Amino acid sequence: MTTTPYQRHYDLDWLRTLAFALLILYHIGMYYVADWGWHIKSEVTSEALQNLMVLPNQWRMSLLFFISAMALALAQQCSSRVSLFGLRSNRLLIPLLCGMFIVVVPQVYFEALSQQLIEPGYLSFWWQYINPNTELLRDHHSPIGLLTWNHLWFLPYLWCYSVLVLLGAPLLNALARLLQPVPGSIALLVVMAVLISAWYFLKQAYPSSHALLDDWYNHAKYFSVFIAGYLFALQANWWLRVISARSYFLVSAIICYSLIIADRNGLFDSIPESFGESVTGRLLIGLVLALNHWSWILALIGYAGRYLNRPTNKLDKDGGLLHYSNNAILPWYMLHQTLIIVFAVWLKPLALPTGIEAIVLIVLTCFGCWAGYELIKRFWLSRWLFGLKVKLPAACGHQSTTVQ
Repeated sequence: MTTTPYQRHYDLDWLRTLAFALLILYHIGMYYVADWGWHIKSEVTSEALQNLMVLPNQWRMSLLFFISAMALALAQQCSSRVSLFGLRSNRLLIPLLCGMFIVVVPQVYFEALSQQLIEPGYLSFWWQYINPNTELLRDHHSPIGLLTWNHLWFLPYLWCYSVLVLLGAPLLNALARLLQPVPGSIALLVVMAVLISAWYFLKQAYPSSHALLDDWYNHAKYFSVFIAGYLFALQANWWLRVISARSYFLVSAIICYSLIIADRNGLFDSIPESFGESVTGRLLIGLVLALNHWSWILALIGYAGRYLNRPTNKLDKDGGLLHYSNNAILPWYMLHQTLIIVFAVWLKPLALPTGIEAIVLIVLTCFGCWAGYELIKRFWLSRWLFGLKVKLPAACGHQSTTVQ
């Protein structure tokens, strides 16, 4: 296993920050994009926006799982598995419960209100929302009533995957040693084959639900990505190879994205529909999707490794942008979608031009996340509820990051 003594990977910290920033823009886009369901929708929607949002749609969450697994693998160099289990449980499960009972409630409220399913009255709705035996909106119940994690589904998935990997860490570490002589190209073919198989056999039977217990396509996709990220972090030769081949991955990603957009816009309509439904046709589609997925992830890992893994005073200094984002990223993640919905509801009666409204919505959401974090970090209870340590720790590798 070609690992090196522990050194902090600033590229992973920056990539995580950029990925969550992209998530904020993506969810704002969901308010405006045509034909894609979301909690509430703008009166003016755009079909053209779909082409832009398809770009990150297939790999944005996979990138976060991949980075989180890499951070977990690296963190074992200075922490025990027991301490990492405790750390991830505290920073994922407590915020999840806080989010379900407090943060996401306005999302459910305004969605139901926009569909005229409830009468106005937030506090009375909240009381019914937290009651698992409520009769309100009975047709929309899950096994725990109206309680939901909405956009926070990433937290329970990440916790479950982390627990499984920590339990199997001895086997995975042994596997990493066995993989030392294996070329990265072979490893890439394997993970692509896994993703193609998941898409071919599970995508239609188990469409994405984010409900954890029956979300088998997403589990096959994201857990395999998580395992791949863990093993990738322990293979320095693979990592260096990806950095050196970053431009090739980018070209591959752009080509695959172009094919996907061409197909969405009818450029392949002359091909008989029966071909797309045949085994050969479906495997070809799966190949393009898998190559698109992994090319973007590895291109981003490569470019981040080349240009963002540079400690400077600005990065290391308390109060610097990276120091801030490492601590603020989980509260921002928890707050952003609720703030988008609340501000969108507030802006809608103003009937602003769509472009101006979108800019105002981005500014208000970022300001709200900043203000919310500034408030959260000042009290021990809110710090605990939002995944921050009650006392800021001395950094030990990637343990200092909020969502690893």
